[in-house]
Amino acid sequence: MSNLDEFLAGERLDHVALYLTHEYLDSEGKIANYGEAVDGGVVLVVPGDEGRRLFTAGTGMDAMNFARKAMGTDGHIDRDLTGGDCPGDGEVKFVFAFAEEQNEEVGGIYADGDVIHAYAYCDDGTAFSDRWVVE
Repeated sequence: MSNLDEFLAGERLDHVALYLTHEYLDSEGKIANYGEAVDGGVVLVVPGDEGRRLFTAGTGMDAMNFARKAMGTDGHIDRDLTGGDCPGDGEVKFVFAFAEEQNEEVGGIYADGDVIHAYAYCDDGTAFSDRWVVE
């Protein structure tokens, strides 16, 4: 099972995932060396702090500020984190995601199981978010 498969199965709750399209990868390819190749780009699954640093290195943005911005717009992100449906006419350039452990006290979808929080950035500058229960 790959790191991404484990992350998507809720087995790496202390990690983050970052998908970058080939077009968005740094020109020297350093970030690509950390991840696994998938259709259209590279996915990295790394411990939280390292993932936030790699996110900043790969995108030039602060991960938490980006996530806050993206939370303002709901959308659909592919369950394998390699794309989604941009609200406008754009295409997804990168996806940042983390998993949160099941929490019955909070209720809602958090009572149903571990939850993936995903945030995407489109080439037209739109950011959006999605979340779902790990299956």
